[in-house]
Amino acid sequence: MFLNPSLVTRISIGKGIGLLVGLIGAILLTYIAPNTGVMFRAAIVLWYASVGAVIGVYGVFSWHPILNLPLPWYIRAPVIGAWLNFTLTLFIYDQLTQIMTTVFGPDGLFQNPFWFTAEGAIVGLLIGFFATRFGGEGRQTVSDQP
Repeated sequence: MFLNPSLVTRISIGKGIGLLVGLIGAILLTYIAPNTGVMFRAAIVLWYASVGAVIGVYGVFSWHPILNLPLPWYIRAPVIGAWLNFTLTLFIYDQLTQIMTTVFGPDGLFQNPFWFTAEGAIVGLLIGFFATRFGGEGRQTVSDQP
């Protein structure tokens, strides 16, 4: 089950790293924005675990079928992470604006909540690296033969 390459390994590594990043984010939120609720912090933990799982699953696709081009992990994983964080930003825009304003001030450079999208790309790159390094990628992750 955890043989290399393996889709289960990719997903497990993605979820593990995502859970770790989410826990770090939740702990940091208690210090930098103590007025955020427990549900918001729990959502961040679960969000990044889910992002890791999605990046792990998409490791099967190493070729873009429409453009007929290779789709390496260092392109695929950051795009997925950025896209998912962009989508989350649209849903929690007001809460992120309050947090970013509290942390960076009303005129700060990183006050815009859409910086969360760039963070998703960085986390996606990290997850994609380790998932590919230890779980492989492409069609061989779902083949019956090792």
